[in-house]
Amino acid sequence: MPSTPLYELDDVSLAIDDVTILDGIDLVIPDQGITVLVGPSGAGKSMLLRLLNRLEVRTGGQIRFRGDPIDTLDPLALRRRVGMVFQRPAPFPGTVRDNLLVADPTATDDELAAALDDARLDPSFLDRSADDLSGGEAQRMCLARTLVTQPEALLMDEPTSALDPDARQRLERTARRLADAGRPLVWVTHDLEQADRLADDVVVLVAGRIATGAERTRFLTNAGPATDADVGPSGEAGGAGASGEAGGAGAPGGVGASGGAGAGAGASGETGGAGGAGGAGSSGEAGAGRPGVPEDQEDARG
Repeated sequence: MPSTPLYELDDVSLAIDDVTILDGIDLVIPDQGITVLVGPSGAGKSMLLRLLNRLEVRTGGQIRFRGDPIDTLDPLALRRRVGMVFQRPAPFPGTVRDNLLVADPTATDDELAAALDDARLDPSFLDRSADDLSGGEAQRMCLARTLVTQPEALLMDEPTSALDPDARQRLERTARRLADAGRPLVWVTHDLEQADRLADDVVVLVAGRIATGAERTRFLTNAGPATDADVGPSGEAGGAGASGEAGGAGAPGGVGASGGAGAGAGASGETGGAGGAGGAGSSGEAGAGRPGVPEDQEDARG
């Protein structure tokens, strides 16, 4: 008998201030492995992720988590079942132990050490100041903070975008271990190479909707002219994002949608990341990638 999906989305839409962010999303996310969401900047990837643990509330349609409509579930209870790690690490003042206890004040040192181990940090980090951690260590501490509540699944919103290549690879290996141990992940990225390394399933969004087959192929190969489908709700030109960083991959001259942004608190008290803006135009959906990630020698550094 087929297992119940992790998430089922039926004709889901999201509008904020009369601006359509997501429209007509029909999607099944399997209850295993790593599902990667890709697409141009502003396509709605992060906003879709935020819908999955009710940091945003859908405008229309239905979302089910393991068969239950999420609007029948207590939001805080849902966020303990579905942990979320955001784009940039957000450590609180104090030690690593203090940070982890934010998620569960009743957790024992053994439970905190187990969460650190799952995030590939040594238990000796418990007494380290959170301010002294490297970027990769801080992001893995935030992952451990989420894992303290023993979530059934994880939502990862571009968790490696602010990390150096070595820290990025370490977090990818950690994600693969967690998925292989039975904890499904939904991962947002702009990096198609990362999607290829991590993804068991890939979903591509374009201008707030699921990409067509042709758009999927074009986005994967980063080739072909932009089309009207690459125009987002705001009609902003593709290319550089709001922060001045380069826009998402696409054919030259494409037009992207402006990214949604919003802060929200998860079960661990982490702050939501901001959406991108003005991504490049070509769009579609990437194919399933290789599940394996190179197994280098781990150490305690980020």
